[in-house]
Amino acid sequence: MATAYAKPATDHHTPARRPVDYVWAVARISIGWIFLWAFLDKTFGWGFATPANRAWISGGSPTTGFLKGTGENALGGFFSSLAGQAWVDWLFMAGLLGIGLALILGVGTRIAAVAGSLMLVLMWAAELPLDTNPFMDDHIIYSIVLIGLALADAGATLGLGNLPIVQRNRYLR
Repeated sequence: MATAYAKPATDHHTPARRPVDYVWAVARISIGWIFLWAFLDKTFGWGFATPANRAWISGGSPTTGFLKGTGENALGGFFSSLAGQAWVDWLFMAGLLGIGLALILGVGTRIAAVAGSLMLVLMWAAELPLDTNPFMDDHIIYSIVLIGLALADAGATLGLGNLPIVQRNRYLR
């Protein structure tokens, strides 16, 4: 029995694509690029958010700038105490790289959505109280979109989400 939410199939293997599938795919790739770019700029110091002399490969800490700036915020004492710790830097950078690649490639989008949402909510919490809104900001919006990407199976359009190994292993979707 077909529902209003079912995608019509053109054959037994490839579902037909709707315009909304491409919108979700472009959103997935775009947010993936935001995460991947943050990783690249913090690693190599290409001068957008991170100058070359503060790059990770030059001995800089990718978490210090943001986390040290949270000292006056509600949870600032906790977050600023994490700034510059090697394990926090490595975990943060691995997260940026993994989430970015997963979203761009369309493989592991569910894992990326969970990890990315967790990272974004922690960044949101570090900024509390917010300057321009009582609770809503871009971190929460990105988290909502990440959850939508996972629920929409966005990796299957313009990504590697249709590979047989991905289709057989739900955790890779």
